[in-house]
Amino acid sequence: MAEEKHHHLFHHHQEEKQPAGYEELKEEEKHHKHKQHLGEAGAMAAGAFALYEKHEAKKDPEHAHRHKIEEEVAAAVAVGSGGYAFHEHHEKKEAKEEAKEASGKKHHHLF
Repeated sequence: MAEEKHHHLFHHHQEEKQPAGYEELKEEEKHHKHKQHLGEAGAMAAGAFALYEKHEAKKDPEHAHRHKIEEEVAAAVAVGSGGYAFHEHHEKKEAKEEAKEASGKKHHHLF
């Protein structure tokens, strides 16, 4: 049977050649996405540990001061990890925009 060609009304695609550097930009985007997820996981883990230490401070009044200090340190780490995830989110968005511009798919709309 001969090769059949399917023509779609709205989605007619040909092999598109991506410009040089496009793959590197997509890899950079993936790299920032991975780092963003690590920051989010770190923030969740540190937040959970802070809540655990808060509970331990109430449960163990003899060592409450130590638990309060560990809770505050864990809360600070959670905030820092959240900030890092936020930073990486913006880095990922910038890399995505650069990849779009490199591929020529960036559309400028007036309205």
